[in-house]
Amino acid sequence: QVQLVESGGGLVQAGDSLRLSCTASGRIFSMYIRGWFRQAPGKERGFVAAINRSGGNTYYADSAKGRFTISGDNGKNTVVLQMNSLKPEDTAIYYCAAGLGVPIDSLQYQYWGQGTQVTVSS
Repeated sequence: QVQLVESGGGLVQAGDSLRLSCTASGRIFSMYIRGWFRQAPGKERGFVAAINRSGGNTYYADSAKGRFTISGDNGKNTVVLQMNSLKPEDTAIYYCAAGLGVPIDSLQYQYWGQGTQVTVSS
């Protein structure tokens, strides 16, 4: 069993940056693929970024490429999503997840955090 807790969300202006953190307890986080997903009001939850177990491979949604960076700190059992050049369309609840399957497929993640709200004003 893995428990995930996100932090770092907030209200920012367009062009600003935010750093989301996800801390895991219960099992070693690096045993899993770790991902970030987001859900905006009225929309389905969508893939943002993921990192594989070794940390050597990362995956990004097209909307995140060039602006977001995912990284893992295995010593602290955390995964971080650095978000730069934020846009109003990035407004959503951001969820951290851990799984053993395909990194971009939310159905293959077994563990989820409660989410953290990110709001980007124009």
